[in-house]
Amino acid sequence: MKKAKILVVDDDMDVINVLEPMLTHEGYEVLTAYNKQEGLEIARRERPDLAILDVMMTTQYEGFELAKEFVDDPELRGTATLMETSIEVLMTTKPSVQAMAREFRNDPNYKELQVILIRDIVTGNAGIDYRAEDGRSVWVPVDGFIRKPVDRSRLLPEIERILNKKAEAANA
Repeated sequence: MKKAKILVVDDDMDVINVLEPMLTHEGYEVLTAYNKQEGLEIARRERPDLAILDVMMTTQYEGFELAKEFVDDPELRGTATLMETSIEVLMTTKPSVQAMAREFRNDPNYKELQVILIRDIVTGNAGIDYRAEDGRSVWVPVDGFIRKPVDRSRLLPEIERILNKKAEAANA
């Protein structure tokens, strides 16, 4: 079976220098980019199966913006996204993570958060609710989160989970 093509987008050369050989050793074809623009160009040209995206690069939410491009662009819509982040991920058992994020937005304890990362522990559904510069709330569905610094023992199973889910959806 052909291993997947993975795009790593991170402005930190040290992260790329760790992830690229690790993923290559596992048999993945690895592509790298250092910002949103390079990531988009490579994604359009190479059509990766999965993109691992850092959040903060040239701008504070550049990784979120790139993930949104993958959702909104018909050419890139099939690209799974895994967000690298040190932001705490809120867990739920509600499959509609977007509805749950909206509930958090209305809760006085969470209302002022600039970013809400949320994942349903049952289905694996995940997404990001962040406040854009104009103050509006932006929702971006993603396939998962991996905590920084990236731990191989957590990253590899998460990649397999996402790619298996993507393959099941394609075969359904």
